[in-house]
Amino acid sequence: MLGLPPHGEGTAGDRAIQQALDTAWPADLDAVDERQLLAAGRALLRADATGLGRDRWPAYFGATGQGVAPPAFATARFRIQAAVARQDGARDQTVVHLVWAGTDRGGTHTDGRITDIHFTRTTPTKEGEPTWIPQPRT
Repeated sequence: MLGLPPHGEGTAGDRAIQQALDTAWPADLDAVDERQLLAAGRALLRADATGLGRDRWPAYFGATGQGVAPPAFATARFRIQAAVARQDGARDQTVVHLVWAGTDRGGTHTDGRITDIHFTRTTPTKEGEPTWIPQPRT
């Protein structure tokens, strides 16, 4: 197994984290679904952490954002270090596993944070493309 970089390594350690995720959790989705889920998972995590783009996810954050914690991380100081999308117990259930780093508005930097976002596949649209819907946080 690949060694993980030390905390604080910066972007230089991100590739090792991605390789460790890929090795530990082999791909089990088709490439189209995986790309769609990774894009959605990254966008949703970025919206959650920074506040930018929450309006794209009204069912997840609520139409007015009520009950959602204010963003804690500055947009410029937030990055996703690595991500994988995998099945989660059933064909139409998935989880996007994200490892990320950020500096909060108080100036404290942390990396290696982990967030899992679960998605459910809806029925295909008229164009034949399924849609992945993020599941509420528990």
